[in-house]
Formats: sequence, structure tokens, C-alpha cells
Amino acid sequence: RVQLVESGGGSVQAGGSLLLSCTASGDTDTGNCMAWFRQEEGQRRARVARIGTGGADIDYKYPFRGRATISQDSAGKTTTLKIDNLRRDDSGVYFCAHAPGECWGKVGEADFHDWGQGTQVTVSS
Repeated sequence: RVQLVESGGGSVQAGGSLLLSCTASGDTDTGNCMAWFRQEEGQRRARVARIGTGGADIDYKYPFRGRATISQDSAGKTTTLKIDNLRRDDSGVYFCAHAPGECWGKVGEADFHDWGQGTQVTVSS
């Protein structure tokens, strides 16, 4: 199993930027697909972005495409998500997620095995 710890949430003004980090430990020596999901109250978790080992298979979902950047450190242990031009409807709990192997075909919650505890992001105007 892989353990994930998120950091960087909080309250942010609309139009500002936010940087979330996820540090992975455990069985990460093989290929990995890392993703960020957002969950609004009463809703299922929806994927924001994903990244594969070595920066492969980067993908962003609407409405974050063009405003979000996902990246990893060289060791593949820390995955960051930067969101610019924040909007009020970006608010929610952001989760880091992990799945072994490549990212191809991994599109939703059920495709990811390991989850962080989540970090609250509140965007105010």
C-alpha cells in the first residue's frame, strides 16, 4: 500500500493561486499514476488532474484545464497541484490519489487504490 499526505489547503481569494502538495510513502518503487480529485459536499469525488511516472500521461479535467498544473519531483514522491485564477466553485475537499502502473485508462475514483485524508480549499470573493 501507499500512504499519502496532502498539504497546502486553506482559504484563498478568488483570482488567486493555490499550491497543493502530496507526499507518498510505501510501495512506490514501481510505476505509479497520481491524481488529484475534488469533492464538493454531497457529491462524488471528481478528478482534477493526473500524472504518470516521469511526467507521462498528464491530463486535466474541465473546468481546471488551462488553470491547473500538476507536477512531480524527480523522485516521484511528491506530487503538486497548482491552480491559478481560482473561482468560488473551485472550493471543496481536495484529495490526492494513487494507483499502481500507468495512467492510461484510469479516469475515476474506482481506478485509484490509495487516498490521502483530503485538504479543504475554500475560495471566497
